[in-house]
Amino acid sequence: MVSNKENYKKLTAFFDEEYNSLRGYVHSKITDTTERDAEDIIQDVALRVFSRSEEASPINNIAGFVYNAIKNRIIDIMRTKKNNVEDSDEIEKQWEDFAELFYGNADDPYSETLKIALKVAIKSLRPEYRDIIIAIDFEGYSYREISEQTNIPQGTLMSRRHRALSLLSKKLELEKIKRK
Repeated sequence: MVSNKENYKKLTAFFDEEYNSLRGYVHSKITDTTERDAEDIIQDVALRVFSRSEEASPINNIAGFVYNAIKNRIIDIMRTKKNNVEDSDEIEKQWEDFAELFYGNADDPYSETLKIALKVAIKSLRPEYRDIIIAIDFEGYSYREISEQTNIPQGTLMSRRHRALSLLSKKLELEKIKRK
């Protein structure tokens, strides 16, 4: 039978050796928002695993146990995630502000058609472009905060946002032409 000290040693060794693989696994499962950070999930699971009751049964398959715990944590997060950006009433003003980037002050301030076209255009962006738009323009993160959380240089994040805005502008311009 495996003692708690042996479990602790095996878990410690597993997390040390497999940390990058665990991060990659979490990233492969959740990439749709900035509010879910792979490292936070891994650390949360590690805390729970290491603080298991001493009466708990020994862990025979460390890798399977940890990956299963991470999968369950991801499922918990997905079940309790915040309302999607497109469904939230409280950010209606943010949509209008964001739309102003493309159309300035118009006589018909941001019709439903424009808002829907903008939402569809944002959803159609590549994940890294969509994530930076959502993080900066809707969730209020700064480039510095995102850079610290993701280890992506601020300049890269700024370039991605600039590129995303350019793509959105082109898509919305095409939509405008189609409606004429």
